Amino acid sequence: MAKIRLDKYLAEMGAGTRSEVKAMIRKGRVCVDGVTVKTPETKVDAQAECVELDGSAVTYEEMVYYMLHKPAGVVSATRDAREKTVLDLLPDKRRQDLFPVGRLDKDTEGLLLITNDGALAHELLSPSKHVDKEYYAKVRGRVTEEDAEIFAEGVDIGDEKPTLPAELRILSSKEESEITLVIREGRFHQVKRMFEAVGKEVIYLKRLAMGSLRLPGDLACGESRKLSQQEIDDLKRCVKREKHHSLDEMLSGIHAVIFDMDGTLIPSMEIWEQIDVEFLGKYGYEVPKELKKSIEGMSFRETAEYFAERFKLPLTVPEIEQTWLAMSREKYLTVPLKEGVREFLEELKRRGIRVGIASSNSIELVESVLNSHGIEELFDTVQTCAAVEHGKPAPDVYLHAAGQLGVQPKECLVFEDVPMGILAGKRADMAVCAVEDAFSSRQKAEKRALADYYIQSYTDLMTGRYEVL
Repeated sequence: MAKIRLDKYLAEMGAGTRSEVKAMIRKGRVCVDGVTVKTPETKVDAQAECVELDGSAVTYEEMVYYMLHKPAGVVSATRDAREKTVLDLLPDKRRQDLFPVGRLDKDTEGLLLITNDGALAHELLSPSKHVDKEYYAKVRGRVTEEDAEIFAEGVDIGDEKPTLPAELRILSSKEESEITLVIREGRFHQVKRMFEAVGKEVIYLKRLAMGSLRLPGDLACGESRKLSQQEIDDLKRCVKREKHHSLDEMLSGIHAVIFDMDGTLIPSMEIWEQIDVEFLGKYGYEVPKELKKSIEGMSFRETAEYFAERFKLPLTVPEIEQTWLAMSREKYLTVPLKEGVREFLEELKRRGIRVGIASSNSIELVESVLNSHGIEELFDTVQTCAAVEHGKPAPDVYLHAAGQLGVQPKECLVFEDVPMGILAGKRADMAVCAVEDAFSSRQKAEKRALADYYIQSYTDLMTGRYEVL
């Protein structure tokens, strides 16, 4: 950043008003890199020079970001002569340049971003960006699927234009219903007016998320905290991502789509964590901390060989495989498809794009999952690492699947949830879309660095909200 005036530096860091800090400087109470400075207009490099007031260092933060769990009864304003404002709830009241990003009504609770980053605030609030805002509401009246269809088309709330399409999910439909709603604009009293348009009344409203930022369960109402660097980076990426892309763009030149299964089509990776604990526990072992990383991408057979060698088990490799299959069969039958998977598969079929699976799991478990969900006919080939020499991150299984589908690697798009799988797809010279999964949440940055696209769910693809990396 460019150099800034010393009095501005100190005032923005809450040392006092501009006139107060000028007086402090002139009295010789301020040093820059150990030298007393008595001229308020002196320029300082906030990143390289050390500013001290009365012997204590004053660190400069150019941009700050707070997440507030706004309670009801507080207004979303920087100052108000009669009401308590959201800024009054922050523990650090020194800064004079903070403001809430958007407004929550006085009686509305939930997530509110407070910052001094005007550029980011503009991007998050810009109607052209269509940034998701998710709400939870209690509604007087029975909310129906017909309401959800109306919201999905856009609602006439008396403005010049109907609202943008919104996603209404019904949690309970009674005389007092519970719902979640995702909107992509921020009109005045929008959620309340949308329900009024269908003859119902919002009696409680709470914002759960804005873009990639979600209200954590451990942040009590009225409390706030600074955003982590990861949260800040995700928000900025979210704004860039919100330039909507059509599915046609992603699938241009693509003749086949190949999916990993575990963590990609189904949220099943936790099953193997449980099995590792149970299985190794029988032989007196605890699960090593680095085990997950060590076996990532290995085929079913390679993993069994690794266990046999590392833990000196009194079992043959085939016996280990059969034990794991017996332990996992019933667990797998209870695992749902990830949100939007079926719809995306059907869309690929409609477009005439060939579809395959290239999994590190056993063929028996893969086929049982497809059969249990009734989607086996949506796949043109099902391949596992057992059919090739090396598991992931080697490209073998993806190249083999492409061969079975009769397409060139460059004509394929891969969906994967872990870095080793993404790397396998890239080594096969294929485009790769990384898929959000709780099991690999700590690897998000690595996944983004390797992949071409990123989705939080398959509905991102159908709505054009996937991220181009």
